[in-house]
Amino acid sequence: MTSSPANGLKGAQEPRINVFPASNSSAGDEAIELARAAGLHLDPWQQQVLRRSLGETPDGKWSAFEVGVLVSRQNGKGALLEARELAGLVLFGEKLIMHTAHELKTSLEAFRRVESLFKNHDDLRRMVKRVSMVNGSEGIELNNGARLRFVARSKGSGRGFSGDLIILDEAYALTDEQIEALLPTMSARPNPQIWYTSSPPLDAVSGLPLWRMRKRALRGGASVDGLAYFDWGQTLDDDYDDPAVWAAANPAMGYRISPDYVRRERESMSDVGFARERLGVWPSEDDDAGLINVRAWRQSGDEGSQLGDDVVFAADTTPDRSSTTIVAYGARTDELGHVEIVDRRDGTDWVVARLLELRAKWNPVAVALDTKGPAGSLLLELQQRGVNVPADTERPRRGELAVPTATEYAAACGQFADAVAQGRIRHLGDRQPVLLEAVRGVKARPLGDAWAWGRKHSAVDISPLVAATLARWAYVSRIDLIDQAPSAPLALWGGR
Repeated sequence: MTSSPANGLKGAQEPRINVFPASNSSAGDEAIELARAAGLHLDPWQQQVLRRSLGETPDGKWSAFEVGVLVSRQNGKGALLEARELAGLVLFGEKLIMHTAHELKTSLEAFRRVESLFKNHDDLRRMVKRVSMVNGSEGIELNNGARLRFVARSKGSGRGFSGDLIILDEAYALTDEQIEALLPTMSARPNPQIWYTSSPPLDAVSGLPLWRMRKRALRGGASVDGLAYFDWGQTLDDDYDDPAVWAAANPAMGYRISPDYVRRERESMSDVGFARERLGVWPSEDDDAGLINVRAWRQSGDEGSQLGDDVVFAADTTPDRSSTTIVAYGARTDELGHVEIVDRRDGTDWVVARLLELRAKWNPVAVALDTKGPAGSLLLELQQRGVNVPADTERPRRGELAVPTATEYAAACGQFADAVAQGRIRHLGDRQPVLLEAVRGVKARPLGDAWAWGRKHSAVDISPLVAATLARWAYVSRIDLIDQAPSAPLALWGGR
């Protein structure tokens, strides 16, 4: 039942979460006026976002390095980005602007809209030096040397470029690897800015960079230094049938979105779909719902944690062979397990040499590999280089391969999850976020009467978790069988 009438309702021009840094002045009005001259008339909410996100410090730098705009679809987010990009090209001297989206079709649509602004205005059209129509890398270059490029995101998008402004549209699908490829491109720029625009993530394991941004905004204080964050999303507890809630979530209601249309959406969509797509409601972040207790994993983070004398190294590769992760596992002096990523790089051509280097330096308990997974291709080269699987009748020696059977691997997955829940594992916490991403996003696959980590069912790269599981299994199964001549104490992370 609705609790307020829809007739005459106008969308809220102020967001529910409204965070932006202090500034001495703003270039927002210049951007608004340029957009108006180009025929782009902005709503009050769009104008306010520009004023607050383009605040300036006394030395003329942007007061906000990061800008997050969370608003439901069809509210005018695209026009806001057009105005920001137009100002960057014409007014702000930004030499390279990169507009990225999760899907190519979204990137192309944004390109066509900006291109039409220049085509349909005489003064702007004369500024254009060339328009690139290369599929997948469209762009506009002006006579002043400023460039705007439109690309679909991938893990390597942005490498080799030094952008003044980066737009991350559809940030609900953003991954840590994509952020890690893009952010270093801005480090040498004098006054960079990065925009995240999106509706909420689909679940608690998608869009982790966006989740972290939202948490910073909600915490406030020092965590929002350099952050402007505007979120119209409502809460899980709101009345989804109340037109006043619809208006609070949609600043364009009464302008471009009619209450009658939203009512039809409400009747046709599920509660979850309507909440996410029209009301901007974020999914519940239930840390206890997955295969691994995420709350327990977070509580086990210890940035000062170090291994003891003995260690196992394990490697795992993504199914598309785009990257490989080497993980170390061993016991600390307090007998708690310690797991950390030792190396993580693109491809596989470096892995065997790195494992041999680690093996020679640290005399490990074992080197673990799942030969039935993508990293199984490394087995032959390792054996050719003298790293062998011990015979069943032989006592294993240090540095030999540990290869689990299917039954052993299934048991290892359950044992890893149990060890996390029981607080028997320590890790380096926020210093290695890809492990958290894997822990949060991993799903199961059936393996006989048991289960194991399932790559195809997981929405994230779980290779760091697979390697960690293999390393722990090999350590536990081998430590009492090998000789007890210890290697040197390890401090693997950093400075290797």
